[in-house]
Amino acid sequence: MQRRQVLAAGLSLACSIPMISQADGYPDKPIRVVQGFAAGGNADTIARIVGAEMSKTLGQPLMVDALTGAGGTIASGAVARAKPDGYTLLLATGGHAVAGALYSKLSYQTVTDFQAVSTITFFPFLIVTRADSPYASLADLLKAARANSGSVSYGTAGIGSTHHLAGELLVKMSDTSMLHVPYRGDAASITALLSGEVPFIIAPPTAVMGNIKAGKLRPLATTGSQRWSQMPELPTVSEQGVPGYEVTSWAGLMAPAGTPRLIVDQLNAAVQKALQVPQVRARLEEMGGDARGSTPEAMATMLQNELKKWTVVVNEAQIPKQ
Repeated sequence: MQRRQVLAAGLSLACSIPMISQADGYPDKPIRVVQGFAAGGNADTIARIVGAEMSKTLGQPLMVDALTGAGGTIASGAVARAKPDGYTLLLATGGHAVAGALYSKLSYQTVTDFQAVSTITFFPFLIVTRADSPYASLADLLKAARANSGSVSYGTAGIGSTHHLAGELLVKMSDTSMLHVPYRGDAASITALLSGEVPFIIAPPTAVMGNIKAGKLRPLATTGSQRWSQMPELPTVSEQGVPGYEVTSWAGLMAPAGTPRLIVDQLNAAVQKALQVPQVRARLEEMGGDARGSTPEAMATMLQNELKKWTVVVNEAQIPKQ
């Protein structure tokens, strides 16, 4: 009887300890993490921060490779065509779903050609105006847009960017008419705002925080479903007369479809462990993000929902397919 009790206790303890099965010999060489935007930008920095910590768990370096161009679709295409052995990964962003909605011909399927591993971080955009703007709140701005249809314009990092679609969703949900003015990147849109070319822009926190702290720009709203932790006094769009509005961009890790589940689970466990490191979380938060991992299934569902959402926005706004 005593022996049975000892065995039962041992089995209970073993079951209470989370275990991740490891694929035979994986990894035994460096892992390539492909991202589709400029070196030193948000995606590149996120990949390096998390990749450096994951390498400690996996025992191999994660080498970040920028394949820029076409809104990140060149990088996505390269990973979709890669061998599904866990040695080529994609640092995907919210732009991955946007591209699926916007581009009529891609060399890959946005969802089915990839195996989700885990989300890494989520971050809102900020709606920002000049510090001397007559608009004290987003509600003021929307009131002006309704009073004079088409008289209010807004700047973004370009046609088809997540920023642009966030603006189109705002127009649709607020029942206003506003003119989109595309620029070549966030820096150009900020310059245009400061010079008075447009009354407001939509941009990620990292792009505008310097000018906000310097007193040159005034944030009117955050696009997230909840107030941004770095600026809790700033109300959401939803709180200012557009209930249900939410645009939150994200970054996460994906592999080519067909990657063995044991490898996916190993990578997922490494991401989760990395996101528990205080220094990693702090650096992601400094970039405006909310460090948050997920199961592969939860990330895949999120991606499917994002693709559906942005497809509706693109179609209803009649944005020309690229």
